[in-house]
Amino acid sequence: MTMPIAVRRLDERARAALTAHLLALPIADQRLRFGQWQKPSAIAAYVERIDFRRDAILGVHDGQAALVGLAHVALDGDPAEVALSVSPVHRARGVATALFGCALAQAGGRRIRRVFMQFVAANVPILRLAQRFGMTILVHGRDAEAHLRIAANAATPVASADADIRARIAVASGGACA
Repeated sequence: MTMPIAVRRLDERARAALTAHLLALPIADQRLRFGQWQKPSAIAAYVERIDFRRDAILGVHDGQAALVGLAHVALDGDPAEVALSVSPVHRARGVATALFGCALAQAGGRRIRRVFMQFVAANVPILRLAQRFGMTILVHGRDAEAHLRIAANAATPVASADADIRARIAVASGGACA
């Protein structure tokens, strides 16, 4: 049986944890997350620019309350952009799947019907995630993008996902993203 992953919406009080999470990613992972290596000051500036009132910042914490997974859902238009990161030791456990499912729920809750992700084409985990969710994937040299239309009449934004994905999206707050 798949264990539920608690995905929580974070607020501006989490800025330090966001910065720490992103800076703790190995340099190769920072390149995959941002498209290129970023100076620590650039990552800190990125976190400071996040508009927590407009965007959805979703997090998964480990048993010691450390942030191990992060989704930034830019909700400033349709389509919404989703960016993900998961600490290396917590990968292949459904964290990114749960984060992305909750990102879709956040977008759908704002009546946004399309989401996309931009990523380095060599980012195999994100490519596989996009494929599992049935996203349309376009590769342009070393860059890629994935697009998904959220059905307006779906019971949930992930209604078309397979049972394993839906099970992984079960979270601590009674089955909804907190």
